[in-house]
Amino acid sequence: MESTYAAIARLVYTYAERLDSGDLAGMSGLFSQATLRISSPSGIVTFTGSDEVHDAFANSVRRFEDGTPSTKHVTTNLIVDEDREAGTATGRAYFTVLQARPELALQVVAAGSYRDTFVLDADGWRFADRLIRIELSGDMSWHLSVAPTAS
Repeated sequence: MESTYAAIARLVYTYAERLDSGDLAGMSGLFSQATLRISSPSGIVTFTGSDEVHDAFANSVRRFEDGTPSTKHVTTNLIVDEDREAGTATGRAYFTVLQARPELALQVVAAGSYRDTFVLDADGWRFADRLIRIELSGDMSWHLSVAPTAS
C-alpha cells in the first residue's frame, strides 16, 4: 500500500504531467469533486468540478500544433500534513513553469505556490481544493491567451 505522502505526491505531480502534455481532460478530471482556485491581483477566481476547470484552462492556456502548451511545471518543496482520523490532508508546494518553443528561448514564465486540501475516500486520496498563487511572473504571452475567469 502506498504511503499517504506518496499517494498525494502522485496527485500533485500528475496534475503537472497532464497539463504539460496537453491532457486537459485528464488534468481537470482530478478536480471532479473539488474546487480549483486561482489567486490574481483582482481576487480569487474559483472553478468547481472537472467541467469548469477544463473550460477555464481550455479557454486560457495556449496549446500548439502538437496539442501541448510547450511547458514544464516543475513542482518542488512538497510538504504534506495528514489528519488520518478526519481522512484529510493538506499540502503545500512551490512550482516553476518553464516554456520554450522553436521561436522562443527557454525561459521561466511563472513561479508560485500551491495550497492543497485532500480527502481520503474509498478510492484513495483525491483533491478537495487547490489554490494556485502566481507569485512571480515573466512573459506569459506564449503561455496564456487570457487570464482564467469564471464563466
